[in-house]
Amino acid sequence: MSVQKLIDHLTTQLETLKSTGLYKRERLIESPQNAEITVNGKKVINFCANNYLGLANHPEIVQSAHETLDTWGYGLSSVRFICGTQTPHRQLEQAIARFFGKEDAILYISCFDANGGLFETLLSEEDAVLSDELNHASIIDGIRLCKAKRFRYKHNDMSDLRNKLEEAKGSRFKFIFTDSVFSMDGDLAKLPEICDLADQYDAFVGIDDCHGTGHLGQGGRGAAELLGVLDRIDVITSTLGKTAGGAAGGFTTSRKEIVDWLKNRSRPYLFSNSVPPSLVGAAGKALELIQKSTSLRETLTQNTQKMRAGLEGAGFTVKLGPTPILPVMLGDAALASQMAEKLLTHGIYVIGFSYPVVPQGQARIRLQVSAAHTPSQIEQAIQAFKEVGKELGIVK
Repeated sequence: MSVQKLIDHLTTQLETLKSTGLYKRERLIESPQNAEITVNGKKVINFCANNYLGLANHPEIVQSAHETLDTWGYGLSSVRFICGTQTPHRQLEQAIARFFGKEDAILYISCFDANGGLFETLLSEEDAVLSDELNHASIIDGIRLCKAKRFRYKHNDMSDLRNKLEEAKGSRFKFIFTDSVFSMDGDLAKLPEICDLADQYDAFVGIDDCHGTGHLGQGGRGAAELLGVLDRIDVITSTLGKTAGGAAGGFTTSRKEIVDWLKNRSRPYLFSNSVPPSLVGAAGKALELIQKSTSLRETLTQNTQKMRAGLEGAGFTVKLGPTPILPVMLGDAALASQMAEKLLTHGIYVIGFSYPVVPQGQARIRLQVSAAHTPSQIEQAIQAFKEVGKELGIVK
């Protein structure tokens, strides 16, 4: 097959995506990340970023990145075990472990890599992994790489998880792994019930806390802290690219032996360059700010409650959940895309999500509220949703 045949095939497929409203267009942002950004020369209010506490481009974080860059250089040109580990790397890993009450941590370039390097390293064909059906793509891909028996249970269905654990009886190790916060729906995993089942069936529990770390829980330690089971979670993967500064980087934190084994066998860690020093320094400062005060988390909660009340009061269907992720359900992919475009003309930056990011027929606008949003910005967004919703016949 010549490459032109491939190009012709892809051209047809791309046209199909465009005609069905599934084509993903990237918008060019002409300003730093913030609650207000510039798009096409126009200032708009941003409800798309994972910037839950508003720490992206926080002056202290930026300053820390500069200082670490000046002191430790730009990059390591190496992987960690050869000559890519500097003092800041170990300091951040130890700070992450202390933050979550675990023994150690390991840094990755992203949480996608942390998940990609977890299951294959810990499990073999003698073992079993049990995964929520709505888990993130990185978890799905990571599980695909391992040879363990795979059991996918229905979303947050503890009866189905129990059935799968029954099927997995006889496996050497049984590893239940779930997103703690489901990023498209904004709901939480039933972690207390999952931990209870793990105890009954001699399993251990891991979570991806990317959308919980930093803003959920009294101390910002994520969904497990919020639900009172932080000490019962055996493995936590998460990111430095959302609430904790919004740049890049991920990690796994757990018992010392698990982390040691990952550092010796986890392929994304062994064969990827070290996280750049400036990112490490900035993430350390973000972690300090998260622990310093609860005021940003309190503001985030208030903003989320105000936004939810306004949207539901206008007649929109917003999925239930205790997080600042507010999915406005529309159903039709083309409608979600059209609504996002019209909202942009009203100064509101949102994105329509559709298959394959969410299931067929469950297209939506996902709002992500930040502590950086002002009350007037929340009001402006609610009013814009009302106007566009009426124009498109979504609400009366």
